[in-house]
Amino acid sequence: MKKLTILLLCIATLGLASCKKDTIVQPSNAILTVVKDVAPSAWVLSNDGKTYSANISVPEIDQFHIDNEGTLVYISYNSGASYIALPFVYNVDAYSFEVYKGGISIDVQSSDYQATTPIKPTSTVRIKIVLVGNDL
Repeated sequence: MKKLTILLLCIATLGLASCKKDTIVQPSNAILTVVKDVAPSAWVLSNDGKTYSANISVPEIDQFHIDNEGTLVYISYNSGASYIALPFVYNVDAYSFEVYKGGISIDVQSSDYQATTPIKPTSTVRIKIVLVGNDL
Protein backbone atom coordinates (compact mmCIF):
# COMPACT_ATOMS: atom_id res chain seq x y z
CA MET A 1 0.00 0.00 0.00
CA LYS A 2 2.87 2.35 0.87
CA LYS A 3 4.54 1.65 -2.47
CA LEU A 4 1.32 2.41 -4.33
CA THR A 5 0.83 5.65 -2.42
CA ILE A 6 4.42 6.74 -3.06
CA LEU A 7 4.10 5.81 -6.74
CA LEU A 8 0.87 7.84 -7.12
CA LEU A 9 2.46 10.76 -5.25
CA CYS A 10 5.49 10.71 -7.57
CA ILE A 11 3.30 10.58 -10.69
CA ALA A 12 1.15 13.46 -9.41
CA THR A 13 4.25 15.51 -8.54
CA LEU A 14 5.80 14.95 -11.96
CA GLY A 15 2.49 15.67 -13.66
CA LEU A 16 1.96 18.95 -11.81
CA ALA A 17 5.57 20.03 -12.23
CA SER A 18 5.38 19.56 -15.98
CA CYS A 19 2.44 22.00 -16.33
CA LYS A 20 3.56 25.35 -17.63
CA LYS A 21 1.48 28.50 -17.80
CA ASP A 22 2.22 30.73 -20.78
CA THR A 23 0.94 34.29 -20.87
CA ILE A 24 0.95 35.69 -24.37
CA VAL A 25 0.56 39.45 -24.63
CA GLN A 26 0.33 40.94 -28.07
CA PRO A 27 1.63 44.46 -28.49
CA SER A 28 -1.18 46.94 -28.82
CA ASN A 29 -1.21 50.07 -30.92
CA ALA A 30 -4.39 51.19 -29.21
CA ILE A 31 -3.20 54.65 -28.18
CA LEU A 32 -1.54 57.39 -30.23
CA THR A 33 -0.75 60.82 -28.80
CA VAL A 34 -0.29 63.89 -30.99
CA VAL A 35 0.88 67.22 -29.53
CA LYS A 36 0.45 70.46 -31.50
CA ASP A 37 1.01 74.13 -30.71
CA VAL A 38 -1.68 76.61 -31.77
CA ALA A 39 -0.59 80.21 -32.32
CA PRO A 40 -2.93 83.11 -31.41
CA SER A 41 -3.24 83.91 -35.13
CA ALA A 42 -4.77 80.46 -35.79
CA TRP A 43 -8.00 81.36 -33.94
CA VAL A 44 -10.66 82.57 -36.37
CA LEU A 45 -13.86 84.37 -35.32
CA SER A 46 -17.06 83.07 -36.92
CA ASN A 47 -19.27 85.31 -39.06
CA ASP A 48 -21.81 85.74 -36.27
CA GLY A 49 -19.03 86.76 -33.84
CA LYS A 50 -19.90 84.09 -31.27
CA THR A 51 -17.23 81.41 -31.79
CA TYR A 52 -13.46 81.34 -32.08
CA SER A 53 -12.22 78.20 -33.85
CA ALA A 54 -8.82 76.70 -34.48
CA ASN A 55 -8.43 73.82 -36.93
CA ILE A 56 -5.64 71.36 -36.23
CA SER A 57 -4.44 68.92 -38.87
CA VAL A 58 -4.19 65.32 -37.61
CA PRO A 59 -3.70 63.03 -40.62
CA GLU A 60 -3.99 59.94 -38.40
CA ILE A 61 -7.72 60.58 -38.00
CA ASP A 62 -9.40 58.63 -40.76
CA GLN A 63 -12.98 57.46 -41.31
CA PHE A 64 -12.32 54.20 -39.43
CA HIS A 65 -11.21 56.21 -36.39
CA ILE A 66 -14.28 58.43 -36.54
CA ASP A 67 -16.63 55.45 -36.86
CA ASN A 68 -15.04 53.01 -34.41
CA GLU A 69 -12.56 54.68 -32.06
CA GLY A 70 -12.32 57.55 -29.59
CA THR A 71 -10.61 60.91 -29.31
CA LEU A 72 -9.53 62.79 -26.17
CA VAL A 73 -8.34 66.40 -26.33
CA TYR A 74 -6.46 68.41 -23.73
CA ILE A 75 -5.32 72.05 -23.73
CA SER A 76 -2.35 73.62 -21.96
CA TYR A 77 -1.65 77.32 -21.46
CA ASN A 78 1.79 76.72 -19.88
CA SER A 79 3.69 74.82 -22.60
CA GLY A 80 2.60 71.40 -21.40
CA ALA A 81 3.33 71.75 -17.68
CA SER A 82 -0.33 70.91 -17.04
CA TYR A 83 -3.34 70.06 -19.20
CA ILE A 84 -7.11 70.57 -18.95
CA ALA A 85 -9.46 68.07 -20.61
CA LEU A 86 -11.97 69.40 -23.14
CA PRO A 87 -14.83 70.22 -22.90
CA PHE A 88 -14.58 72.67 -19.99
CA VAL A 89 -15.63 76.20 -19.00
CA TYR A 90 -13.13 78.87 -17.97
CA ASN A 91 -13.70 82.58 -17.46
CA VAL A 92 -17.28 82.33 -18.83
CA ASP A 93 -15.99 80.74 -22.05
CA ALA A 94 -16.84 77.17 -23.04
CA TYR A 95 -14.14 75.15 -24.80
CA SER A 96 -15.19 72.16 -26.92
CA PHE A 97 -13.90 70.17 -29.89
CA GLU A 98 -15.14 68.44 -33.01
CA VAL A 99 -13.41 65.53 -34.74
CA TYR A 100 -13.43 65.27 -38.53
CA LYS A 101 -11.48 63.27 -41.10
CA GLY A 102 -7.94 64.64 -41.08
CA GLY A 103 -8.15 66.80 -37.98
CA ILE A 104 -10.00 68.43 -35.12
CA SER A 105 -11.58 71.82 -34.55
CA ILE A 106 -11.39 73.50 -31.15
CA ASP A 107 -14.17 76.01 -30.44
CA VAL A 108 -14.37 78.75 -27.81
CA GLN A 109 -17.86 80.16 -27.14
CA SER A 110 -19.51 82.26 -24.46
CA SER A 111 -21.15 79.97 -21.92
CA ASP A 112 -23.80 82.35 -20.60
CA TYR A 113 -24.17 85.16 -23.17
CA GLN A 114 -23.24 87.91 -20.69
CA ALA A 115 -20.58 88.74 -23.24
CA THR A 116 -21.49 87.15 -26.57
CA THR A 117 -17.97 87.44 -28.00
CA PRO A 118 -15.62 84.87 -26.44
CA ILE A 119 -12.10 85.74 -25.34
CA LYS A 120 -9.50 84.75 -27.94
CA PRO A 121 -6.36 83.04 -26.58
CA THR A 122 -3.56 85.62 -26.62
CA SER A 123 -0.63 83.22 -26.30
CA THR A 124 0.37 79.97 -27.94
CA VAL A 125 -1.54 77.03 -26.48
CA ARG A 126 -0.44 73.42 -26.61
CA ILE A 127 -3.03 70.85 -27.63
CA LYS A 128 -2.65 67.15 -26.79
CA ILE A 129 -4.79 64.83 -28.89
CA VAL A 130 -5.07 61.20 -27.76
CA LEU A 131 -6.44 58.76 -30.31
CA VAL A 132 -7.80 55.71 -28.51
CA GLY A 133 -7.79 52.74 -30.85
CA ASN A 134 -9.96 49.70 -31.15
CA ASP A 135 -8.14 46.37 -31.27
CA LEU A 136 -10.48 44.54 -33.61
